[in-house]
Amino acid sequence: MTLPSRTLGRDSALTVSIQGLGCMGMSQSYGKANPEESRLTIERALDLGVTFLDTADIYGGGHNEHIVGKAIKSRRDEVVLATKFSLSRGDDGTMKINGHPDYVRQCVDASLERLGVDYIDLYYQHRVDSTVPIEDTVGAMAEQVAAGKVRHLGLSEASASSLERACTVHPITALQSEWSLCHEGHTSAA
Repeated sequence: MTLPSRTLGRDSALTVSIQGLGCMGMSQSYGKANPEESRLTIERALDLGVTFLDTADIYGGGHNEHIVGKAIKSRRDEVVLATKFSLSRGDDGTMKINGHPDYVRQCVDASLERLGVDYIDLYYQHRVDSTVPIEDTVGAMAEQVAAGKVRHLGLSEASASSLERACTVHPITALQSEWSLCHEGHTSAA
């Protein structure tokens, strides 16, 4: 089955299925992880024409990338694979943001290993690090494109100003922003 597609970006265009599969819930936030059920879900999504998969190194402490990598191993050529970096949990459970160039390099290599792939189609900075100029972070991300480890760059939850500054360093193919279909106080009838 084939779903309609959309093209993300202009200078660095990436074609993805109109519907993507966010894989976060397979490793955290919605109960205990079930790798077999997750594999079957990913395979079914691919069978239905969903070719855009989204994960992150923080989901399940890297567990999610392992699950996704195993599920797509024999079908890599069918998948547009997105993952993210920059968030980590401290020992006390607090979320930390790291956009330092050395951390970018470390994270991309770790994600490639966990995913079991040679390249990442879309590599996002999960959150912008206010202590590091976005130009420095995106510059290190662009190095990963030049090295063939990443094909396209994205930002998640970035301001218009950060996006504008990032684009002066390298084309940004996608901006991921939280969007909810529910409004505060709105309930749906069952």
